[in-house]
Amino acid sequence: MASLKELKNRIASVKSTQKITKAKQMVAAAKLRRAQEATEASKPYATRMANVVANLTASMGEGSSGPKLLAGTGSDQIHLLIMMTAERGLCGGFNANTAKLTRAEIQRLQGEGKTVKLLTVGKKGRDALKRDYSDLMVDHVDLSQAKDKFTPFAIGLGSDLSTRYDAGEFDVATLIFAEFKNVLSQPPKAAQLIPAKAPEDAEQIDLNGAIYTYEPSEPEILETLLPRYLNTQILSAMMENAAGEQAASMAAMDNATRNAGEMIDSLSLKYNRARQAQITKELIEIISGAEAL
Repeated sequence: MASLKELKNRIASVKSTQKITKAKQMVAAAKLRRAQEATEASKPYATRMANVVANLTASMGEGSSGPKLLAGTGSDQIHLLIMMTAERGLCGGFNANTAKLTRAEIQRLQGEGKTVKLLTVGKKGRDALKRDYSDLMVDHVDLSQAKDKFTPFAIGLGSDLSTRYDAGEFDVATLIFAEFKNVLSQPPKAAQLIPAKAPEDAEQIDLNGAIYTYEPSEPEILETLLPRYLNTQILSAMMENAAGEQAASMAAMDNATRNAGEMIDSLSLKYNRARQAQITKELIEIISGAEAL
């Protein structure tokens, strides 16, 4: 059985840890509020952009040739997976869940005979897959200096992907990130990024039978619009990922704080019992010595 001193030191150690987890929880809560507000503020623009792309694509009609970002290369042999995770840990299974989905996608594509390449965004994702899939990694985006300002990183990544796509380095690009639904739910999601694919639930504009003629033509408009749409999707995913990270961190630190409190109570009970046993033993020794005189 541990001595009184050891129990006292352990209680003091757990209390110090509890202070850290409580502080981390409060910091995550403050960051979550800002990240959630930024995510919600960006959604109307991203939704409207998706609707415009969907309607322009629909107005082109079947058989019409569009930009390469929309039409594709005509093949789906080489797949690029862009995995987004956090730069830091202490957020429960947030990073592990995204890495798990990425592993499943890699295994599925390789099982179909496809060539897979991997681009990581965030340190934790790279570290999670580096051991098993280092040969698939083609690049990494470091977000440690982002400080919640993701626009330059999104534009840079979008430009890099467009350059790689034009160079024929891949046929299909899929973005894997944590979709922020609420504070308790941030499930990982895989969304096709290239060739550009408007969401299935994109709102279709009812023209009431009217026929619109675009100037310039739909393909020319899409040629300019699609790179911006690509950047918008990446930026939206980065914001959702950041909000999900803070929500997961807040929940994890809340659980850690409560677990530390339970451990302190348990150790305090052991300490009091050990202290009482020691006092009782000393009293017995005193009484026994007095009776022996």
